[in-house]
Amino acid sequence: MRVIPMSRLLAAILALAAASLAQAATTAQADLKPTQGNNVNGWVRFNQQGDQLQIDAEVTGLAPGVHGFHLHEKGDCSAPDGNSAGGHFNPGGHQHGGPSAPAHHGGDFGNLTADASGKATLHLSVPTSQISLNDGAPGNVVGRGVIVHADADDFVTQPTGNSGKRLACGVVAAK
Repeated sequence: MRVIPMSRLLAAILALAAASLAQAATTAQADLKPTQGNNVNGWVRFNQQGDQLQIDAEVTGLAPGVHGFHLHEKGDCSAPDGNSAGGHFNPGGHQHGGPSAPAHHGGDFGNLTADASGKATLHLSVPTSQISLNDGAPGNVVGRGVIVHADADDFVTQPTGNSGKRLACGVVAAK
């Protein structure tokens, strides 16, 4: 029978404890606020379950029709036009595209479609290999900005999808 020295055992226990403390948040949320001159509000919730990140959104105050919806690289909504959030979050270094394209920005969530009252909802599931709530992961969404755009994402124009001005911005915070 092999005997493990007490110092090694204690080190292993401490390492396991540290790893459990560093576990990913399982939920996060961004509260969307209008950029200057706009009335768009809403929320985006992120719920990590196994190897999938569930993204649910509700947005109000939109013009009826289709609007680009993206996760941006910076969690900074301080600029009146929302440009302080930077470009699309792209941890994989891919070209811009729709969320169902084989390769696309991790922040390419596609489009929201607002009804006649200006309300839009989204339910999207993304593999955690692309984006996640995992601490330290390149694709961690916490601290990033969520942007709702004025125009539809065409899924072709690089690097933005030609989605137009930014109507609302929110920062993803772990819950």
